[in-house]
Formats: sequence, C-alpha cells, structure tokens
Amino acid sequence: MNIQQHVSLQAYNTLAVPAQAHYFVAVHSENELLEAIHFSEEKSLPRLILGGGSNIVLSSDFDGLVIHLGMKGIASESSGSGWVTVNVSAGENWDELVQYSLDRGWYGLENLSAIPGNVGAAPIQNIGAYGVEVSTVLSSVRGLDIATMQYRHLSKRECELAYRDSIFKQGLKDRFVITGVELQLSAEAAPVLSYPALREALGDEEPTPQRVADTVRRVRAQKLPMPSTVPNAGSFFKNPVVTRQTFEALQRAHPDMPAWETDAGHKLAAGWLLEQAGWRGFDGEGDLAGLGTFQHQALVMINPGRRLGSAILQLAERIQASVQDRFGVALEIEPRVY
Repeated sequence: MNIQQHVSLQAYNTLAVPAQAHYFVAVHSENELLEAIHFSEEKSLPRLILGGGSNIVLSSDFDGLVIHLGMKGIASESSGSGWVTVNVSAGENWDELVQYSLDRGWYGLENLSAIPGNVGAAPIQNIGAYGVEVSTVLSSVRGLDIATMQYRHLSKRECELAYRDSIFKQGLKDRFVITGVELQLSAEAAPVLSYPALREALGDEEPTPQRVADTVRRVRAQKLPMPSTVPNAGSFFKNPVVTRQTFEALQRAHPDMPAWETDAGHKLAAGWLLEQAGWRGFDGEGDLAGLGTFQHQALVMINPGRRLGSAILQLAERIQASVQDRFGVALEIEPRVY
C-alpha cells in the first residue's frame, strides 16, 4: 500500500475540480482497503471513498485520506435456468461491464449503457435510465462494515434501494465500503422498452439488446457531453417528487409539464423545470465565468473552466433559487458534496 501526500484530485473527478487530497491511496484488494481504513483510524483522519468520481462535488481540498477503489475482476456462473450470476469488483468501469455482458449474451443492463462511473457506486445511487434501475438486476453487495472491520454481504432487500437512494446514503452512509456486487442477468433477451424516448429513438428497428444499448449510447451522447471533453457530473439535480396537490396546481399553470406518478408522489422532470427557468445553455460570466449548463440539457452543469467546487455550488444555489421562485419546487443536488 502506497500512501501519498498532497495529491491532485482533478483527474479523479469528472467535474475536473482542482482540489487536493492531504493523503491519497489506491487500493487493489480487500486487504489493502483494511490497511487504509486502519491508517485513517490511527491518525483520526476523515475519509473519502472514491470510485470513478462521476457523482461528487469537491467543495474544497480534502484534509484527510482519499481511498481510491481499484479492485478489478468479473466472475460468472450459469444457474442452468436461463439466468447468469455475475460477480463484479467495485473498481470495474460500469459501461465496460455493460458491453462485456452483452458480448457474452448476458442481458438486463443494456438500458444502463453509457452511465459514467464504476460498479461500486451503482448500488449507492441505485443508478437508473430509460426505465431500468440497478435494483432490477442486483442480488447482493459485498463490502467492508467499518464499524466491525468485517467483510459481509447485504441482500438487495437489505440495501433498501429507492429512487437514486439506498441504505448506503442513509443508515450505512460512510460506514460501509462496497467492494463488489452480484448481479442476476438473463441468458434470454427481453428488452425493456417502457421509456417513450427510447422507443422513439429505436423506430422500426428490431430491439435486440445490443441495438438497445447502442441507441441508449447515441441518445445519451446527444444530451450529455463526455466528461473527458467537457467536465461534468451528469444530471446535477434529482427529479423532484411532489404531492398530488402541488402537482395538480402546477399542471393547471403548465399543462405541458412532464410528470410521472410514483408510489411516493408525482415525479417532475428537473431538466424541464430548469429549461423553463431559462437555464439551458447558460454560459457563466463574472464570478461564474468558466461554468455553465449544457446546450442540449439544462440539467447538466459543466465546468469547462475547471473552476473550484465552491463556484459550482454557487451556481447550483442560483439555479435552485430561480426554480423555487418560479415553480415553488425545491431541487436537490444529486452528486454528493464533500
């Protein structure tokens, strides 16, 4: 284990924020992770567990230990009943896993193509796109329970997965480090085409799993810039969920407002709210110079100027205030802020 000091994190977060870590270590095994946790405990250091860095905002330098999860490995086992159990280490790239599975005739991940980040973060956020969430295919996770310093498995039920949420953002926040996931994928193609925009993009083409994945990638590329080209963290705000009373009032004022009924209430499209508030294609000036929102999707905040995290949060606050003023709806930041 090689612990370094004063390491730039700019290459480790997709917003390209130029923050530094006081201490930094890349771990490639569960034993190395244990060593790193022990080191932080001995020195009473705060910890930041880092994967692909696609869902974080570094508000300042991190005065503690950043642990970069680099575990790799994919193992599979056929159940003989049309399903394949796939165990994947946390450091594997998510989109590469999607294509790896498709190449081997394992299906269920195709709608989740082109989502940035690593596998270990997928259950934390319960990533989802085009009518599918990781909860659809997750069986269990394995990880380190920091309270006991023991590795253990959690079933899907124990993960308490919800919309962009899980126990890892709630009761086990900062207490459980995911080192691997177990997925149940199908050996038989069963494309999920419930999302209207996906059906429209496919047109009359036969919806094979590979074609679905390719279409999702094409549609996402039109809406979302690649972080390697334009620094961003994907969707910066969650789709807000409002009560029926609030929804009906908003619908009367805005009949074309997109919304979906859920068990928790009515989910609104945050991107539509931002666009109506005039934020699509915003190009910052003055104290917000070098920041903006993507020209094709207002929900994506971009950082071409490689500005500090504090400036990004300043822009986020202005966007939240404008949406609150216009619609009476509070927007919640989706990436985790450190």
